[in-house]
Amino acid sequence: MRLGRPAMFALLLALFAHAVHGQDSTTSPPDKARRDSKLDFNRTIYYKNKLEFSVETGWLPNNIPFVFDFIVNSPYTQWPLHYTLVPTIASLRWQIDNIWGWKFLRGNTDFIFSGSYTDVARGPETRYFAFDYGIRRNFIQPNWRIVPYFDARGGVGDINAKGPAGVYYAQGQDLTFTLMMGSGARYNFNPRYSISAGMTYMHVSNFYLSEPKYEDFGINVYGPILGVYMRLGKDKHSER
Repeated sequence: MRLGRPAMFALLLALFAHAVHGQDSTTSPPDKARRDSKLDFNRTIYYKNKLEFSVETGWLPNNIPFVFDFIVNSPYTQWPLHYTLVPTIASLRWQIDNIWGWKFLRGNTDFIFSGSYTDVARGPETRYFAFDYGIRRNFIQPNWRIVPYFDARGGVGDINAKGPAGVYYAQGQDLTFTLMMGSGARYNFNPRYSISAGMTYMHVSNFYLSEPKYEDFGINVYGPILGVYMRLGKDKHSER
């Protein structure tokens, strides 16, 4: 049977429409493809209620005056007795929110609960035990494996004070308090394991509780600190 030109043209259109329809049925929806291309893997690392365990260790040999001397109306003075502190800090970290924020402030926040042992490598005392609590802000850009941070924590501890033994500029009593502030960057291998490197400042003193019997001189040091991190519990993925 011969087909006229109109019929032939209609048949070709039908075949073309069938081919296009069949091809579309085997491809992914455009919206899903766009979502997949924009997926930020950091949302599998930083998310609300994630728990982590971390261990950090520092080498703090640089002595400076107390950075908040202007608040306590104390002379901005570096004492002649110098210290080197070597803290080892084990922490439970609780991420309290998902990633949010504007441009370079985009990120999320950790609460930190820590127990620490500090070796006094230089100075009359020899050791310091402490419990610390603090907060960290992670500055997270989409798909960056290196994430800058800033953290601050404080706590209470026990040092084998040598001021009562007659060592001038040493600590005035065993009960002491800690203030730590630091900044650095964290590198994420995957959602479970990470490492970090940064600089931290550490202050140890008794907040004048030993005065007037023993003067409170305090310890003020800073230096590098390294850390390793491990996720606790199961993985969690988010495509938001």
